[in-house]
Amino acid sequence: MDEESVQKAVQNAWPQLVEFLSHTPEWVLKKAKQLLSQADLSQLEEVADHRKKISLALDMFQRSANADASIFQNFMQSVCMECTLPMELEIVCMSASGLGEGHITPVQEVFEETATQFPSTSTRLERRRPWTSHSTNNNGKQSKQQRLDSSEKYRQRIIATMLQRYGANRSVEATEGEIRQLAFSQAFVNLVIRQSKAWKIKSNSEEHSDVTMRLSDLFRSVPSGTSEVVLLLGKPGIGKTRLMNQICQQWAEGTLEQYKLIFLFEFRQLNLISGRLSLQELLFDFFLCPEDCPSAVFEHLLENAQHVLMIFDGLDEFVEDIKLPFSPNPLSSDPLHPLSVSELFASLCHGNLLPGCTILVTTRPKMLPNILLETVTLLAEIWGFDREKVEEYASSFFQHNALKDRAIACLKTNGKLLSMCYIPALCNIVCICLEYLLLQDEGSIQLPQTMTQFYIKMVLIFIHKLQKLSRASEEADLSQHRATLSSLCELAFKGLEEKKMLFYTGEVPAHARDFASVYGLLSAFEVKASNGSARAGYTFVHFSFQEFFAALFLLTSKSIDDHCLREKFFLRKWILKKEAKMTFTENCHIFLSGLSSQGCQQFLSSLAGRNESWIQERQAVITQILKKLATDSLTGPKVVELCHCVYETQNLDLAQHVGTALNFKYQFRNFRLMPLDMNSLAFVINSSPDLVSLGFVGCPMELEYLDVLASCENIKSLSFQSRKYGNEFVAVLSKSLPKIKCLTTFKLAGGNITVPGLGELLRAFANCHQLEDINLQDNKMKEQEMVKIIEMFSTVEKLKKIDLSHNQISENTILAFCRAAAASPNVTELHIRKNTLTINFTGQSIRSGRSERLGRNEDKTAPQGQTLKLRLQDCQLSPRHATQIAPILRSCSYLSEIDLSGNNLGDEGCRELVKTLPKMSISGLLNLNNNQLSLESIFCLLHSMTMCPNIRKLEASLPQKTAVLTLVAGAPRSRRNSLNDDQFSTDEGQKLKTSRKICLTGNSFRGEDLNKLCLVLRRCRSVTELDLSNNSLEDSGVLKVAELLPDMKALHSLILDQNHISLNGVFCLVQSFSALEQMTSIHLNLENTQSVRLSFGERSRPKLTGKRQGKLLVCPPHSVHARHFSLKDCVLAPEDVVRLFGILNMCSRLSEINFSGNALNDQSVEQLLMFLPHLQSLKLLSIRNNRFSQHCIHLLANSFNLCERICGVEVRSSENAFLHYVDGQESQETHCRLIDCGIGQGDIKELCIILEKSGCLVELDLSRNCLGDDGLRCLLEHLPRIRSSCLMKISHNGISQDGVLCLVNALTTCPNVIEVHVSLCSEETLTITLERENNLQKTLRLKQCSFQAEQLAAMLGECLALTDFMLVNNGLTLSDAEALFKAPRKPTGVLRMGIEERWVKKESLTGLLKLAAEVQGNITEVTIRRDISLFVVEQVFPYPVEKVESVVSRLHQCELEAKGVPFLQKFIEKCHQLCALNWSEVHFTDSEVATISSALLQFPALKRLELTCCRISPFGIERLAEALSQCIAIEDISISKCNLGIEGLSNLVNALEGKLHLKSINIGFLNREDGSVLKLISRLSTLPLLRRLILNNNSLGSEVCPHLAETLKNAIHMEEINLSYNEIEDAGVKEIATAVPQMKNLKQIDLSCNSIRSVGGQCFVEALASSERLEGLRLSENNLGCETVAKLAAILPSVHHLKVLHLSSCNIDSEGISHLAKALSECPQIQELSLSENCIGNKGVRALAEGLARSSQLRKIELKMCRITDSASKPLASGLSHCAMLEEIVLSWNALGDESALELATILPGMERLRILDLDHNEITACGIRGLAEKLTQCRRIQSVRLWHNKISTEMERNLSKEESRLHFSA
Repeated sequence: MDEESVQKAVQNAWPQLVEFLSHTPEWVLKKAKQLLSQADLSQLEEVADHRKKISLALDMFQRSANADASIFQNFMQSVCMECTLPMELEIVCMSASGLGEGHITPVQEVFEETATQFPSTSTRLERRRPWTSHSTNNNGKQSKQQRLDSSEKYRQRIIATMLQRYGANRSVEATEGEIRQLAFSQAFVNLVIRQSKAWKIKSNSEEHSDVTMRLSDLFRSVPSGTSEVVLLLGKPGIGKTRLMNQICQQWAEGTLEQYKLIFLFEFRQLNLISGRLSLQELLFDFFLCPEDCPSAVFEHLLENAQHVLMIFDGLDEFVEDIKLPFSPNPLSSDPLHPLSVSELFASLCHGNLLPGCTILVTTRPKMLPNILLETVTLLAEIWGFDREKVEEYASSFFQHNALKDRAIACLKTNGKLLSMCYIPALCNIVCICLEYLLLQDEGSIQLPQTMTQFYIKMVLIFIHKLQKLSRASEEADLSQHRATLSSLCELAFKGLEEKKMLFYTGEVPAHARDFASVYGLLSAFEVKASNGSARAGYTFVHFSFQEFFAALFLLTSKSIDDHCLREKFFLRKWILKKEAKMTFTENCHIFLSGLSSQGCQQFLSSLAGRNESWIQERQAVITQILKKLATDSLTGPKVVELCHCVYETQNLDLAQHVGTALNFKYQFRNFRLMPLDMNSLAFVINSSPDLVSLGFVGCPMELEYLDVLASCENIKSLSFQSRKYGNEFVAVLSKSLPKIKCLTTFKLAGGNITVPGLGELLRAFANCHQLEDINLQDNKMKEQEMVKIIEMFSTVEKLKKIDLSHNQISENTILAFCRAAAASPNVTELHIRKNTLTINFTGQSIRSGRSERLGRNEDKTAPQGQTLKLRLQDCQLSPRHATQIAPILRSCSYLSEIDLSGNNLGDEGCRELVKTLPKMSISGLLNLNNNQLSLESIFCLLHSMTMCPNIRKLEASLPQKTAVLTLVAGAPRSRRNSLNDDQFSTDEGQKLKTSRKICLTGNSFRGEDLNKLCLVLRRCRSVTELDLSNNSLEDSGVLKVAELLPDMKALHSLILDQNHISLNGVFCLVQSFSALEQMTSIHLNLENTQSVRLSFGERSRPKLTGKRQGKLLVCPPHSVHARHFSLKDCVLAPEDVVRLFGILNMCSRLSEINFSGNALNDQSVEQLLMFLPHLQSLKLLSIRNNRFSQHCIHLLANSFNLCERICGVEVRSSENAFLHYVDGQESQETHCRLIDCGIGQGDIKELCIILEKSGCLVELDLSRNCLGDDGLRCLLEHLPRIRSSCLMKISHNGISQDGVLCLVNALTTCPNVIEVHVSLCSEETLTITLERENNLQKTLRLKQCSFQAEQLAAMLGECLALTDFMLVNNGLTLSDAEALFKAPRKPTGVLRMGIEERWVKKESLTGLLKLAAEVQGNITEVTIRRDISLFVVEQVFPYPVEKVESVVSRLHQCELEAKGVPFLQKFIEKCHQLCALNWSEVHFTDSEVATISSALLQFPALKRLELTCCRISPFGIERLAEALSQCIAIEDISISKCNLGIEGLSNLVNALEGKLHLKSINIGFLNREDGSVLKLISRLSTLPLLRRLILNNNSLGSEVCPHLAETLKNAIHMEEINLSYNEIEDAGVKEIATAVPQMKNLKQIDLSCNSIRSVGGQCFVEALASSERLEGLRLSENNLGCETVAKLAAILPSVHHLKVLHLSSCNIDSEGISHLAKALSECPQIQELSLSENCIGNKGVRALAEGLARSSQLRKIELKMCRITDSASKPLASGLSHCAMLEEIVLSWNALGDESALELATILPGMERLRILDLDHNEITACGIRGLAEKLTQCRRIQSVRLWHNKISTEMERNLSKEESRLHFSA
């Protein structure tokens, strides 16, 4: 290079050098001090800016080139030796420094030219590292040049190698013999490469139309200086490896000039490296080693990394996990540090090694390690071939022109064949097969249909060639090559198992290697080891061949059983969402599926050497796997894979099964669909028996293959969503749409459609005759396209919906769609909101317009479904637009809704629309919310109420920005025909019954606005509901509103909440309440959130004069309405009470007054009570949340004496008081409940004096007070002076044993005290019952009182009138009981003594009978119930003295020795009047049974014997039966739940014979065989007076029923039969039915739970028609069904005495209930009805409610688990309210919520007999329960409301229970 050239090169490169050195200012200044003169340095010191100082220093060096060349050369030498420069810059600097003088190489010349091409290239400056080896020359100039020369030599060697390996004229070298690439040697055809959509999502770039990338687009033309990773994705066979070879070839030929070195590594070879190695070892040992100076070459490579391209092919084949090296510094960048292959690869990708280089990686799409994705600079995907590329490949493949034309024509005409050729590897195989078939057959050829069949065909072709068969029709003899093919298959399978693709020579059998090498199935290459040695390696030319032969091995090898075959199908990659490592294979399951087709059986049989049945069994395994797989939850790609497998099988039955299992829904997202995928989908879809839905979101696909969809006529829904879809896509798709005959839903969203494409679509839609739903969202359509869509309104016949959201919606578009919707009769709704635009249609073809219909038939209403909803929300409409919209609204004949909310109409726009209202035909809402309206608009809307009678509701609030009108259909009315102040036509009078509402909240009407409001309201006389809440009316405003009330005749409700009303305002409203009789209730709450609610009753319509001159006649008297007054949270002084009640006293029909939180003191309460006698219609006065003093409590209690109508006084917790009244003039019964009021000893005396004055007191409840023993004594002293029968409750009052003794004394001394119950346990119960008239029978029950036996005996001795004495858990022993039983000495009468102690359960029968013998009277009944530890003896006084001779005679007859049972003589003496023995859970010994059996003979009066759950031996049963046979007078025998045995039951049945007085037999729960029962049945005929037969729970079958029926026919006195819980079924009930007409006295029958179905039920019901005396019918838990119920309903009216009907769990639905309800209306006598556990539902409840209206005697109704919800709450409550006698309502286990609870609460006060309301397990919250609690105050008789398991917290349960004790929240 001459001096001039050097200077020019330096001048061009200088800006780049300045930029490079500016990053190391310290180094530059150091060199300046060393080389520059002092004068120059002084100039530098004067510059303050650091950057300018550096720039000046470099300028000085540049100027020195002319002044002092040595300075410049020294500086440039320092730069070259001490700085790491880019290669092109380093060459220029060396030339300028003289280091390269005389040694200029061609490489240097190249870099001279490129110095100007990289003006901005920069890299970091650093000190050079000693990369050279020890043998490197220390001279800097020689070292530099050595690196350059060695590197260039190495580069040229790589180029030569790549040209030899991949070039066009390459020669193939084989390591072992010549390998001829016959089958797969083919010229390269460019592939379709596109940027991956996954990369666009990652980089947040907008999706755009696909543009094919060139190969050069993968790499930057200018290196960036940082490492770049290009990830190239591609499916198997798509051409990834071939493309990498092509890149190497192009680089060697000089195309990719930005790269000076390229290294290519295949992961299949890298898998063989097991040790650790450095980067230098990887490059030089496993790619190509430099011939000399490898260290210098490596150093040069590191310095110029930005010009290095590293290619890693087949990442998916790498067996290791990609990971960074683990070290203290994970970012270690030492290139000499040994790492594993995976660590080396990861470090290169992350830029830790060889920073600045470019990494190109290929892999399958499913193999993307996260650690690699983090570093990717570009992500692209190889799409394979398109139609043009397939044709180009075929042209290159077929050399013979005639053959070429035939092959290309064949490919073009066969879509399925062409779809396979889009995959290059498969295209090659297709061409091989096609070439052979075309050469062999001049006529038509039969091509394979699937990928698997092509691979099989390829193998057969090779064998044909080996066997030199002349024609393709000749069958090849596979047996000659079976061993070869089997070896090849086994090799492929072992490779998959061991996850390897490379095989050494010793691993491949010679015969297999020869065969595969001849036809290019295996390729050979040199494999280098770490020690530098080389070995020959083989690999299948494509991985799919290895998979194909492995699949053949699986289906033909004898070593593979069915279990192994299932495991090797590789299902895991399909059904697992996450997996640590993907399976090694990709297509093996496809080949296995293809090989399972019927057409492969012969080939497989020949290859396996087995018969076809053996092959069929293995194929069936694959088919079953595919069937099962279809039932799993599969994503879109997995569905495609499955369809591909099914397609390969060509099995139509399998395709139909898979289509059904996939539920006919195919949804695919964000992955490419190959043409072969589309064909596979079409195969499965066309095989599906039903209609399918198909959706594609972001799925690239070939446009040519959209016509595949046209073959799928059973697609009902088709969806596409992608920005790639534009006019070209639409044009192709439009050709297919009309061919899809069943298409009802079409969606094309997210595309880019203009007028031409839209025109194609519209023409296609017109021919889609089933199309109902069209979605064209987000297609970037502008106004022109949007308006064009209107053409579709009348062309698509069955259209129901169009969605055009997220397109450009302009003002003109809105108006155009409004006009079109108004004119089109098909449109039912137009909805436009911001970016949303949808149109709904009728789905019917209606040709005439709305206006035309209106003109022809003005008076007829619109057909249902043809009304129009117009919703234009948030469309920025202004007053100008209102003017344009108004004519459109007038032109539309039937509007059901107009929604203009969220616009900018303002007052002007509002006025314009209101003017149009009288001319509109609308029935629905006019919504003007959020339209910048003022009070002016409010008054305008209010005025419209007077002008337009069709307006039914006005809601307007300025703070909430709401303004809504609700209208109903009607003929337009002119102004002069509007409602008048004084005139009502007949029609207008009728209008008054229609609800009209005005809601004006939060508008702050004041001053003139208030006057204006009142003026307009005065004209709105037809308004029924008025809400003026939160308007700051204050007292004056309320007064003005109150003045309007007399004129507002139709008003039902007035709400004045939150209007800052004071007490004066309250009095004003109360005055109106008093004056206006139509006002039914007034509720006032003056707390922070004021509540003022006024209600008005119905008015009678005024009558008009005959002359219709507007004069009203006198209105008839108002119908009677109960009136209510409520005042809460308003402090009332005594004078305020006087003023208030002075007004209320004038109110007629005032029935309820409620005060809450009014802080009433004693004086106020006293004043209040003084007015009570004057309130003649009052029924309830409640004062809540008001603390009462004891004096006040006494005043309330004394209210009985102030007002005779008061029937109840209740005070709870000294805070809540309730006074109940009766309708009559005087109360017959009064109740006083003062619970938890703190009443103590000092208060009780005054209270007693008050109570003594009441002669009608029936209940006094003083529970939870503080009486103590002293208070109790005081109360007992006044008991004699109480003149009425009364129940007194004194529980929880701190009573001790002393107090109990006082009670017992009162029982003894007070004639009117007849019963005392005391319990001193934790529940502490104490009740006293008083009787007005003297009663000689008295009861004392003591529980856990711990009295001594002597004390108890004394009680018995003192209270001679005692008839019932019960002791429960008082700690008595057996000896105490004996002493106690001896104590009573009554002159006459009955005494029943009972003991309930634990020892009763354990005491022997002999011991208990001995205890009974201690009594002093004559025993009439002995009860032993060990289940509850109870022993009871009933005795009669006086005890008659029997003669000794008689006793001795009886003892002699029973042959007993007094010596054995010494007490028995005494017991028998006292039992000659014994009537009943009732024993439970007694285990008899044989001796005890013998004793009892003998004793029974001496009980002539015994009438009832009951043994329950007793254990008796067979011997005992025999003795007992003998004794019973002698008990002639016995009337009732019950032996249930006893383990009698077959013989024992037989003996017992024999004993019943001849019992002429026997009336009742209970033998239930015995579970005996039918033989024993048959014997019992045979004895029934000998019992003429039998009235009751209980045989429940005995497993009786239908076989017994004929015998039982015959016996029952003669049982003329039979009244009750219980056969429940047996198994008589339909056959048995039919037999029973034959006997029913003969039993004329039958009253009760129970056949519950007997497996009776509809047939048997109907037969039995028909027989009941003659049972006139039937009172109880129980048929629950039988599957009777609605038909049986219908027949039952038909006969119920004839059963006049029926009182109980149980039909629970009988499979009755709403239809059956409807039949039953009609019958109930004719059966008022029914008292108990159970319909639980039936699917009644809301519909059934509504029907039942109608039937309950006449059920006047109903006492109990059960509707448990009937699926009732709040929807039926109103009819349910209404029906129950008519049942005045109801005592219990069961509604548990339904879905009742607060609405139902509140509805039930409203009816509770009227249900005076109701005791229990069961609402367990529903959905009621605290709100509904509070409503119930409030109404319970008016319900004195209700005992319990069950609310377990509702939607309420535990804390709230506790609070509500405290407020109302009758609310029960536990199970």
